[in-house]
This record gives sequence, structure tokens and C-alpha cells, in this order.
Amino acid sequence: MNWRRLESTTEPVIETIIRLCGISAIIFVFGIFFFVFREGSGFLFKGLNLHEFFTSVEWYPTSASNKRYGVLALIAGTASVTALSMLIAVPFGLGSAIFISEFCGNRLKETLKIVIELLAAVPSVVWGFIGLTVMNPIIIELFHAPIGLNVLNGGIILALMSVPIIVSIGEDALKAVPDSYREAAAALGATRWQIVYRVLLPAARNGLLAAVLLGIGRAVGETMAVLMATGHAIKIPTSVLDSVRTLTATIAAELGEAPEHSEHYQVLFVIGVLLFVITFVINLVADLVVKGIREK
Repeated sequence: MNWRRLESTTEPVIETIIRLCGISAIIFVFGIFFFVFREGSGFLFKGLNLHEFFTSVEWYPTSASNKRYGVLALIAGTASVTALSMLIAVPFGLGSAIFISEFCGNRLKETLKIVIELLAAVPSVVWGFIGLTVMNPIIIELFHAPIGLNVLNGGIILALMSVPIIVSIGEDALKAVPDSYREAAAALGATRWQIVYRVLLPAARNGLLAAVLLGIGRAVGETMAVLMATGHAIKIPTSVLDSVRTLTATIAAELGEAPEHSEHYQVLFVIGVLLFVITFVINLVADLVVKGIREK
């Protein structure tokens, strides 16, 4: 009886704590957005030319006579590095998740999972050093580029940083598919690759999509590695060997030098708001895609 009474009294408390944890996550997200928006709203509504902000490639926030705040080149740099990193990371990440989940033995599986977790634990500044000191001379040697700090360098580094997340979430999604699906397909004479392609991938597509989106979020939000590996040049890239600058790298490089509450300081927070909007749009599109898949 005492255990039953204890359980009946503690269960509502635990439910309340869990509910508060869920609500607190929402509060923290809105709190962060409110802080960033508050710091940049003064210049956003009272001086920033939004047409020039989104269509100009000229970024001269410290000019004495003609300050210009154009983020088109920064958006293009972010998009190019992220797109290249996903072209590399998604096939390798999903392929590794399939191999770990369906093809390798238990001992090899545990070893690979430990290695992948170690990759995820490497600090971003270390990846930046790898891009700066290792990838830079390799790219110059292989492609005869004038400098190895470019879109290709940043894309490879971001891909290496995103693969562990894609592998981990993708493998969990594949493991969540009931074994009865595999057994039924095998009973019908399907090969292991047919089971993966015809059964597992369609059944786990929501989880795999979530893995890819988390990888995209990792790439879009990365700061230090792209700051060190992309060359930090404000230009719209025309090839993967061009140096670029990303939105996050701009904030990291300039916020410490911008006088507090100046135009330069506030426009950097506007870039932060823009990053929030980009991630929100990515999540919204993914949610619509998942809902469309479920309806089918």
C-alpha cells in the first residue's frame, strides 16, 4: 500500500516536471529570439535599407563616409558552403547509417559508433585548424588554386562535422523500423539491398529526413570552422575554389570590434535575426514535407 500511495503522489509531480521542461525549451527559444531582435530592432526599423541589405554585395560597415550593409554575398557564401557540405555529408552519412544498422557485425558496429561519437566531440576550432593547416595546402596542390581557403575547404570540413549527426540519427531511425518488416520482406525472397531500398528507407524516411535537417542546421549554424576555412572574402562565389564569407563568420569576426548599440553592432544582430528566419523556414519546409509524406 505504501508503494502505491508513493506512486500516486509522485506521478503528478513527475508529469509536472516533464511538462515544465517541455515548456521551458519553448520559452528559451523565444527568449533568445527576443534578445537578438531587441538588440537589432532599433536600426532595423529606423535606418536600415532592406532593399540594399538583401540585394547588395557591398559590406562596408566601418566606412567613415559611406557605410554599406549588403548581405547578399554573405547569404550566397553561407548557401554555397552548406550546399556543398550536404552533397558530401548526406550520401556518406546515410550510407554509413545503413551499413551500421543492417550490414556490420556487433563488434564492428560498436567500434564504428564509438569512432563516430568521437568525431562529433571534436571542437569546431580543431576542425578549423584542420582546414587551415591540412586542407589548405592539399587543395592548392591538387587544384592549383591561389589559396586553399575556399568553398571546397569549408564544404569538406562542414561535411565531416555533419556526418556524425546524420549517422547517429539515421541509424536510430532505421533501428526503429520493426523487425517484422525485415522478416516479411525476407520471406518474400527480397535480398538485403532490396530490403533496405524497398522497405527500410520508405519506413524510416521521416527519421532520415530529420537526420538530414539536423545536418543542415549544423552546417548553417557553424561559426569558427568556416571562419578559418573559407578565406573570409566578401564575394558571390562562381566556383568551389572561390573564397567566401558566411553570415555566422561575419558575426563572430566583427561583433567584438563593433561599438555597443552602434549601427554596425545592431546590423550584426539583424543578421542573427536573419539566421533565425532561415532555420525556421528550413524546419517549416521539412514539417510540410513530412506531413505530405504521411498523408501519402
